Amino acid sequence: MAIETEVRPAPAVSPADNSDGPHPGDVIVTSNLWKTYEMGDQKVNALRGVNLRIRHNEYVAIMGPSGSGKSTLMNLIGCLDSPSQGKYWLNGHDVSQLNDDELARIRNKEIGFVFQTFNLLARATSLHNVELPLIYNGTPAAERTARAKAVLESVNLGSRMMHKPNELSGGQRQRVAIARALVNSPSIILADEPTGNLDSKTGVEIMALFDDLHAKGNTIVVVTHEPDIAEYAHRVITIRDGAVASDHPSSRVLNTSV
Repeated sequence: MAIETEVRPAPAVSPADNSDGPHPGDVIVTSNLWKTYEMGDQKVNALRGVNLRIRHNEYVAIMGPSGSGKSTLMNLIGCLDSPSQGKYWLNGHDVSQLNDDELARIRNKEIGFVFQTFNLLARATSLHNVELPLIYNGTPAAERTARAKAVLESVNLGSRMMHKPNELSGGQRQRVAIARALVNSPSIILADEPTGNLDSKTGVEIMALFDDLHAKGNTIVVVTHEPDIAEYAHRVITIRDGAVASDHPSSRVLNTSV
C-alpha cells in the first residue's frame, strides 16, 4: 500500500465543500476524507482531506504516481477499508463507520470490481466465476445462472462460458472479470489498472468495452497511473501527496466540445 508522510505539504488546491453530503444523482461523495496510519510513534497520512463528488453515469479516471495515495483512495471508495476521519457516502449510504461485515455486504451489492490481475478462480469456468457474487448474496441457482449467462453474452463471451481461465486469452479473462463486476447491477464499476496485464491492442479493446458500458448508463471509475488510459475517461482526478491536485475534463471531452 502506498502512503505519504504528513510532513510533505499538500498541493495548493482549494477543496470542494462536500460537508452537506450527497445530492440527488450522486453515487460517490467524500467529505474531508483522511487515512492515517500509526507507525511506531509516527503518524503517516496516506490521504489528507479528500473531497470528491461523482455522479451517476460519470466516467472518471483517478490517477497519480506511485505513492500518491490513489490506491488508498481506491480502497476507501471500494469499501475495502474505512477512513480515519471524514465521511464517505456511497449511493446515498454513509459507509464511513461501517464494520468489516457491513462493508462486505454493501461492497457486494454496490460495487463491481475489475482488477489488473483478473482475480479469477483457476479451476472454475467463466460462468461459475461470474456467478460468484450472486452465490455470496444468496441468489437462487436458476436466477444466478441466467444472469451470469446474460452478462457474459453482453461482453461477447457467450461461446466461452464453460472455458476455464487457462483456456482464455488475457483479454477474454478481463472480459470475464468485467462480466463478474456487472452481474449484481452495481452502483459503480471500479477498475484498478484494468489494462496493466494486457498488450496494447487488447488494452484498447478493453477500454472500448468500458466506453460501451458507460454508454449503457454505468458509472465507471478507473484507477490508473497511465495518462493515455486516463484520457479514455471523461473526467480526470489527479491525486498527489494524499490530496486532490487537479480535477478537470479529459482531453477527449475538451476536443469533442471544440
